[in-house]
Amino acid sequence: MNPAQSSVTGTIPDAVAGQRLDAGLAVVEPALSRERIKALIRAGAVMLDGKPQTRPSVKLVPGMAYAIAIPEARALDTEAQDIALEIVYEDSDLLVVDKPAGLVVHPAAGHADGTLVNALLHHCAGQLSGIGGVARPGIVHRIDKDTSGLLVVAKTDAAHLGLAAQFAEHSINRRYVAIVQGRPSPANGTVRGNIGRSDHDRKKMALVTEGRGKHAVTHFTSEEKLSGATRIECRLETGRTHQVRVHMASIGHALLGDPLYSRPPKALRDLLKAADFRRQALHAQRLGFIHPVTGSECDFFSPIPADMAELLDRLRV
Repeated sequence: MNPAQSSVTGTIPDAVAGQRLDAGLAVVEPALSRERIKALIRAGAVMLDGKPQTRPSVKLVPGMAYAIAIPEARALDTEAQDIALEIVYEDSDLLVVDKPAGLVVHPAAGHADGTLVNALLHHCAGQLSGIGGVARPGIVHRIDKDTSGLLVVAKTDAAHLGLAAQFAEHSINRRYVAIVQGRPSPANGTVRGNIGRSDHDRKKMALVTEGRGKHAVTHFTSEEKLSGATRIECRLETGRTHQVRVHMASIGHALLGDPLYSRPPKALRDLLKAADFRRQALHAQRLGFIHPVTGSECDFFSPIPADMAELLDRLRV
């Protein structure tokens, strides 16, 4: 193995028996996307029982030993920018950021800079995980641009792999506070439904039929009755794009201020306008996990931000 490379090894479990090589490895090594694994296979960087594999379609047999050689991450074509960050916790392996609403996590079309990644590149000065194939992004999970709250970032590949495994096992404690339209009935419950891209609007996600999209589960608890609305806590088993927003809208209780999924009555529209509240009322308030290097329990809490606190006050009148 080239000295610049790292290696991931293991044994194929029964759970992925008969699956394609790229699909199965993406399950057992969640820090690597299926497309990333497919590219590594075609580059000859994946071995089964000591033999190089070049076809992603090879079927897996339980007990096979696998090894993935991960080349040194390529340089990220993104500028480091001195953007203020609220760091809740930081050590040599990871950091936890309290992201404000309006900050995009990763550069994309329409947001080439001014993102959390730009800020992290400056703050960490190159010490961020590159396990995904690009040097120094460090992003293990994301929250929407207009959702505020806690996000954990990996500074080392070991931390990235350990955190990604916990996300894949659904053992991360993620709790969101949200303000939804109306009164959920029952007041507490669970929403289950696969989430995928909407067939009618590519900017939106939607509940899709079994076999499509990704499995998603959201548990919600009503915490405070408000005028025409309810403050709830959501506990996520999974972390899909727009998960809370789609799931709550699917049971008739969309998040207030949500530009994609909410159509509130006039009284609530007027109140949102008076408060100048222009985002979904969603805040990632609690984040808990096992430190992937030290093994210690980590639990972080973020107070409700000022704009949501003001909205709650107006809804209590």
